[in-house]
Amino acid sequence: MISDGKTAKQIFEEVMANPARKKFGFGKKLAIINVDFQQAYTRTDMFATAYETDPRQIEYANKISQLARQKNMPVIWSRVGFMDNAGDAGVWGTRTDTPDSLQNIKYDSERHAFDPRCDIHADDMQYTKRMPSAFFETPLASYLTFHGVDTVVVTGGSTSGCVRATAVEALSRGYRTIVPIETTADKHESYHYANLTDLQLKYADVEPVQMVIDWLEAQ
Repeated sequence: MISDGKTAKQIFEEVMANPARKKFGFGKKLAIINVDFQQAYTRTDMFATAYETDPRQIEYANKISQLARQKNMPVIWSRVGFMDNAGDAGVWGTRTDTPDSLQNIKYDSERHAFDPRCDIHADDMQYTKRMPSAFFETPLASYLTFHGVDTVVVTGGSTSGCVRATAVEALSRGYRTIVPIETTADKHESYHYANLTDLQLKYADVEPVQMVIDWLEAQ
């Protein structure tokens, strides 16, 4: 194992400056999967569990979602929430039990609510998930199949948690997977950049959001 004293951000920047892998690239039709833009994780003014990396994160997610809609490509918004007794949180909800704990994000609560800055349209797919991946035991896979999607763009948070889990499962299901850098966020710089690096090396094309904008505008 290499131990060279570099920060996670330094390693990420080096990997991005010297790509060593062929890109998956875009296919013919993409979907935007916006993962967990809910107040528990985006409203730093309201909740201790929230975080911010790029202050324009939601703006960028809105932009690529708008462009996707204009090209008749699906837009999806997921969020996490559980029953009042947390009976559907499984073992994931057993490590802590405080007001800030994951399993205490209750359906229709302030923590469950999408951030009001999100530009969510009536024809966007919206659903609540219970586990990290936006695919796990949700209608997402069948929705993408019905719409003929071969590429997914994964945005949201956290980079080290639900974004990563969604991107890895997307690749596992045969989708070209793209993670726009500015549209992801995490609690700590180390987690954020370490996971972007790992995604870039193994599971996804980690790209500037402008690349996704340019591809959509060219369609």
